[in-house]
Amino acid sequence: MFRMGLLAVLRSKQTKSTIGVMVTASHNPEEDNGVKLVDPLGEMLAPSWEEHATCLANSEDQNLQSVLMDISEKVAVNLHQDAFVVIGRDTRPSSEKLSQSVIDGVTVLGGQVHDYGLLTTPQLHYMVYCRNTSGQYGEATTEGYYKKLSKAFVELTGQAFCSGDDHRKLKVDCANGIGALKLGEMKPYFSQGLSVQLFNDGSGGKLNYYCGADFVKTHQKPPQGIEMKSNERCCSFDGDADRIVYYYQDVDGHFHLLDGDKIATLISSFLKELVLEIGESLNIGVVQTAYANGSSTRYLEEVVKVPVYCTKTGVKHLHHKAQEFDIGVYFEANGHGTVLFSKAAETKIKQLAKELEDKKSKAAKMLENVIDLFNQATGDAISDMLVIEAVLALKGLTIQQWDALYTDLPNRQLKVKVADRQVISTTDAERQAVKPPGLQEAINDLVKKYKLSRAFVRPSGTEDIVRVYAEADSQESADSLAYEVSLAVFHLAGGVGERPQSGF
Repeated sequence: MFRMGLLAVLRSKQTKSTIGVMVTASHNPEEDNGVKLVDPLGEMLAPSWEEHATCLANSEDQNLQSVLMDISEKVAVNLHQDAFVVIGRDTRPSSEKLSQSVIDGVTVLGGQVHDYGLLTTPQLHYMVYCRNTSGQYGEATTEGYYKKLSKAFVELTGQAFCSGDDHRKLKVDCANGIGALKLGEMKPYFSQGLSVQLFNDGSGGKLNYYCGADFVKTHQKPPQGIEMKSNERCCSFDGDADRIVYYYQDVDGHFHLLDGDKIATLISSFLKELVLEIGESLNIGVVQTAYANGSSTRYLEEVVKVPVYCTKTGVKHLHHKAQEFDIGVYFEANGHGTVLFSKAAETKIKQLAKELEDKKSKAAKMLENVIDLFNQATGDAISDMLVIEAVLALKGLTIQQWDALYTDLPNRQLKVKVADRQVISTTDAERQAVKPPGLQEAINDLVKKYKLSRAFVRPSGTEDIVRVYAEADSQESADSLAYEVSLAVFHLAGGVGERPQSGF
C-alpha cells in the first residue's frame, strides 16, 4: 500500500494530473484487501504501468530507491512536477490502516493528498474524472455525484411516472459493504422516482458473506438476509459497488437471475430505439466475453440487430473495445459494465437535445440523461441500477417480462486444480485452447455429443486452477459436458488432487 502511494505520485507527475488510489478487495472475502489505481480520466491504470506496479511491489527494501529511479527514467517523469493523489476506501476493518499507508507513501515523495475516506470504487473514479476536467464532468464531492445522477434519473423517468404508475419499489442487497452507506445517503435525492429498501446493510453481517452480486451469480440463489416475496424486483451489489445483478422469485418459488447479459440486452435495445428516433447514424456495438450466454448473443444480433464483439475476460479488454463505437455497451456476465459514448456522439446528442420540441429532441434529451447517468469511467452498480429502473419504467416492463426477452441456455462453470496454470494457453478471445496439445480436439469431440452446445477452458489469472464453462440445451447436458471437459483438462493439463466429480 505504501509503495502504491509512491507509484501514484510518479504517475501523477508524469501525467500532470490527479491520480486516484482505492483501497478495496471488491467482491472478495472481508479478510482480503487490495488496491486499485485510477488514471486521469477515471479509467483503470494503463497496462504499461501495471508492470511498474508489479516491479515496485516485488522489489527488496534495499532496492526500493533504485527501482523508483528506474521507473522515473523509463517513463520520463519530471520529479519537480507537483503531484496530487485522491484516496478512497471500502468498509473492511483493515481498510483505514492500509489507506494511511498509501497516504504515507504519497507524502514521502512530496505529493499532496485528499482523503475522501469511505467511498464506493466508482465514486472515486468519478472524483478523479471531475478533478481532471476542472469540474466540467461534475462536482468532485459525494453530493455532486448524488445530484448529477439523481437529476438525470428524475428527468429521464419523468415521462413514465405521469401515467399514474405505482410508486416503484426495489429491494437492494448491499453485500454488507460500502454500497449500503452510500445508497442510504443518496436515497432522498431520487425518492420521487424510486423507493429502495436496503438489506445486508453492514449493521449485522460480514462483507460478501453469503450475499452480494458474486455470491448470487455463482450460486444462482438469493442472498441470505433478504426477504423476497414472489415477483418482487431485487438486485445485489458487490462489496465495492461496481457490479450489479437482478433477480426475482416466481409464484412457484423458482429463482430467476438476470445477470450482466440480460442487463446489456435491456439497455442496448433501449438505446437502439432512441438512436433510431433521433435519425442519426450513430453506431452501437455490444462487447461480451466468452462467458456471455449464447442466447443473449443471438438475441442481440437477430432481434435487437446490433453487432456483438467478443474479447478476452477482464474489464480492461471490454472497455478498450467499447471505445471503438459511437455508443459502446459492455457488461460481463458477472454484472460489471457500463455504456461509453464517444465525444462526437455526446456533442451531437447534446446539440439535438437543444433543438425544437419534437420527437427527435425528446429522444435526444433522453439520451443526454443516459449519458449523465452512466459513470463514463467504469462500471457502477448505483448508476446501472438507476438506468435499469428508468428503462423498465419507460418501457412499462415488469421484471418477468424483461426476463422473458430470451431464455438463457443452461450452463455450468467448474474449476480444475492443476500443478501449473501456464500449461494452458488460449486464442480467439479465450474460446480455443492452443496448449496443451490435444485438449482443444478433445473439447471439440465432447461438444459434438450435445445440442446447442459449446465449451471452453481458460487459466485463472491469479491461481493454479483452470476454469471450465459449458452450455447446452438442457441443464443435464450442460452439467455432463462440463464434467467431461473437466476430466479432459485434468488428464491433459496436469490436474492435481481429486479427480473432477460428476453430479452437482
